[in-house]
Amino acid sequence: MIRIPLNIVIYLLLICTVSRTSAQTQEGRGKRVTLDYYYNNEHKKDEAGNLVRWHYIWDEQDNGGFSYWGKIFNKYGVQTDSLLEAPTKKNLSNTDIYIIVDPDTDKENPSPNYMNNRDAEAIYNWVKAGGVLVMLENDSLNAEFDHFNILAEKFGIHFNGDSRNRVQGRHFEQGAFMIPAGHEIFAGIKKVYIKELSSLTLKAPARAVYKDGEHVIMAVSRVGKGTVFAVGDPWFYNEYVNGKLLSADYENLQAADALTRWLIKQCKR
Repeated sequence: MIRIPLNIVIYLLLICTVSRTSAQTQEGRGKRVTLDYYYNNEHKKDEAGNLVRWHYIWDEQDNGGFSYWGKIFNKYGVQTDSLLEAPTKKNLSNTDIYIIVDPDTDKENPSPNYMNNRDAEAIYNWVKAGGVLVMLENDSLNAEFDHFNILAEKFGIHFNGDSRNRVQGRHFEQGAFMIPAGHEIFAGIKKVYIKELSSLTLKAPARAVYKDGEHVIMAVSRVGKGTVFAVGDPWFYNEYVNGKLLSADYENLQAADALTRWLIKQCKR
C-alpha cells in the first residue's frame, strides 16, 4: 500500500475545495492579473542547452515557479498574463492587478532592467486610476533595492534590504509567523511561513497590516482609487504552497487563496 504524507493529502483536499468554491463564485471573472517579466528577467539553460526564462513565472512547475498561485487566480475567473516590457500607460491599461516580484540584481542578470522615475510614474498613475499593485521583494542577498525603492516610496513604502527570519537547515519554525484572529486579509489563517525577507519602513499613506514586534512585514497603501500590497519576499512560489516541504500547520496555500480574493475585491478599474 502506498502511503501519502498527511500534509500532501490536506493540500490536495484544499485545492479541490478551492476549485469547487471558485467555480461557483467566479468573483474575478473579466479581471486580469499581469506578472512582471521585465524587472524579474532571469534565464538559465535547460537540459538541451537552450536558454529559458525561469524563477517566479506563471508556467514554471518547479519549486521557484508561480504555477500554483496562477491556478488560484484562474479558479476565481481571473486571466493570468505577463509583461515583458517596461510598464506604460498603454500596456497597463488592460490589467487590473500588476505583480512585481524579486527585481534582478546584476548577479542574476548581466543587463538588469532597473526601476526608474519614468516607469515608477507610469505605475503610480495606473494605481491612482484604480489599479492594484503587488510588490513582492526579497532579502538583501537576492534582490535589487536602490532602484526599486523609487517605485515603493511613491506609496510610502521603503524596503529596508535586510534579511529577517533566516532559517537554518530544516528548522522551519524559524520562518513562522502567527496571524492574529480576524486579520483583515488573512482571516481564519493561523500560521504562515516566510523566510529571509526584507522588512519595511512606512510613511503615509502606507500602513502596516502585519508586524513582527516593531518590524513591519506587510503593508497596504491606497492612492486615489487604487491599492498597493507589499511584503519583502516572493512568498507564494511553489516550494512553499505545494505541501511537499512544510508541515500541514503552515497555511501558505490558504494564505495565497485569501490574498487573491482580497486583491480581486480591491479592483476598481
